[in-house]
Parts: sequence; C-alpha cells; structure tokens
Amino acid sequence: MDSHAAGDDPGGMPVLSEQRPVVDPRGRATSATARGLFRRVFLVNVAVLLASSALLVFSPVTVSAPIVATEVALLGAGLLTALVLNALLLRASLRPLDGLAALMERVDLLRPGERVAATGAGDVAHLIRTFNDMLDRLETERGASAARALAAQEEERQRIARELHDEIGQSLTAALLALKRAGDAAPESLRDDLGAVAETVRGSLDEVRQVARRLRPGVLDDLGLVSAIDALAADVTEAGGVPVTVDVDPRLPGLGTAAELVVYRIAQESLTNVVRHAGAQAVDLSLRREGPAVVLTVTDDGCGIGDGPEGAGIRGMRERALLVGAGLSVGPHDDGGTEVQLRVPVRRMTRDG
Repeated sequence: MDSHAAGDDPGGMPVLSEQRPVVDPRGRATSATARGLFRRVFLVNVAVLLASSALLVFSPVTVSAPIVATEVALLGAGLLTALVLNALLLRASLRPLDGLAALMERVDLLRPGERVAATGAGDVAHLIRTFNDMLDRLETERGASAARALAAQEEERQRIARELHDEIGQSLTAALLALKRAGDAAPESLRDDLGAVAETVRGSLDEVRQVARRLRPGVLDDLGLVSAIDALAADVTEAGGVPVTVDVDPRLPGLGTAAELVVYRIAQESLTNVVRHAGAQAVDLSLRREGPAVVLTVTDDGCGIGDGPEGAGIRGMRERALLVGAGLSVGPHDDGGTEVQLRVPVRRMTRDG
C-alpha cells in the first residue's frame, strides 16, 4: 500500500499538504561536489591545451605561410591526439555516471538492495555514494510506512470480520431460527414460501461467514499456518471452481505471527488473482522448507501475466514480503501460466517471531 502526502479533513475529504521548499542539510557538500566535478573537467581540458601549446612552442615544428601539406598533417595529428586524450580522460572520469543514470531509471523501492558500486575518492564516487545513501533512507522509510499501513489494514480487517461474525452473523442466525419456527407453525400453503426464504437467509449467512474468514482467518490463529492454507485452498476450489492441489510440509519450522500472516496473505492474493484473471484449469500450491528458507510457491496453467505493469495486488504482495525480509518473484512458469514464489529466510522468521 503506497503512502500519500495528503491529510484528511474532519469531513473525510483528502487535503493536500502545504508544499514547502525542501532544505538539504548536506547542501554545502552537494554544491562542493558539483564545483569539484567542474574543476576536474576544467583542469583536464587545461592540461590537454597546455600540453598542445608546449609542443608547438618548444618543438622544432613551425608553420609557414603559406602552410604546406606536411605542416597541415602535423597540426591535424596534434589536434587529433589532444581530442583523443581529452575524450579518454573525460570518459574515464564520467563513466560511472552511466551506471548511476541507469539505476535512477529502473529503481523500485519494492525491489530493494540494488546499488551502483562506488570506488575511489573522486567527485563522481562521492555522488554515487550519496545516491546510495539516499536509497537506503528511502527504503527504510518506505518499509516503516508500509508496516504501519499494513498493520492498520489488518486491524481494520479484524474489526470488520468480528462485526460480521458477532453482529450480522448472529442476526441472520436468529432470523433463520425464527423462520424455522414460523414454518413449523404456518399453514401448509405457506411452508414452501417460508422454506425458500429460510434457504435464502442460510445462503446469506454462509456468505457472511466466508467473507469474515477471508478478512481474518480464525483458523490461522487457532490451528496454525498449515491448516489455514488447507482451508484456503478448499475455499478457493469450492467458490472459484479452480481445483487447488496443496503440498505443505507439516514439519515446517516455527514461524512468527507476522511471517505466518504474510505467507497466508500472499497465498490468498495469488489464488485470488488466478481465479479472477488467469483463466486457469488447475493450481498447485506448495509450502516447504528449502535450505535456510521456507518457500511458498503458487503455479497455475492459465494465460500468464503478460508484459504490462504490475497491478496493485502484486505490488501489495511485494510490500508484505519486505516486512519479513522475504524475496518475492512473479513471472512465467516453465510449463506455461504464472509462478509466484515467496522465499522467507528461516533465521529472520525465527528472530521476528
């Protein structure tokens, strides 16, 4: 979930925050870096020009009037040498900026850790290190804001699920019991109608319970991750009409509450995407330990994700994966369709749990 620089007024309408100029506490260092880069480029050009001038002054080379072909050749060779040396020196100094520009174009805070190597103590290296430090701060702030937003989302889901179960569910149950008593006492001509109404209420009660389970799976809290994944697969198979084959290792290492919820939510979102968009005939879900990590894999035989930009669902899964230090990959499967793989380090899960 992306964080926005907007507040809410008392009426609930978004209010844009006042725009203020941003003051960089390291502004002097940045200006000094720019001046240093200019000075270095300027001095390189001065050195090349001075070397060319010294060659003309102290060498026996002369220029006559009118100029002869050999002199033109010597001047051309000298100019070409100066240009080549100038280009080589500038290229060597500015080459790291190509990698920095490429990283700026593809940087994504949901795919953290990518950096440009900065070697030496030059001005360009200082610029690259400053950019890498900025990415570190942005990724830290993005992770913290995403954690707060997702925690608030889970609390709201839990509140709504509790209200659905305790209030609406109980009201529908009471209505169903009242209809049953009314049907028993009603004349024969009304019993069929009352029975039809009771079936409608019963169906609504089942839907309310399913929504509540999707919002906050009680089985995850009561019976653990393995049972919750089994129940999720059964619900998707029944409601979505896509058979889900489950392969879960019952001897998984102990997971913390946060990691279990992340694994469950990513499995839930993956299966939801398959039902809504993939047009698949079958889905395979596995949750197993592979070396130092627990790996969730969801594959389908549908139409694939295509080459378009990632939707909100996938980006939401990436944000959840970052909360537990996990890696998430979404791409085409070898046999067609799509594969979603979540890899959570066991050490990280054990420590956070």
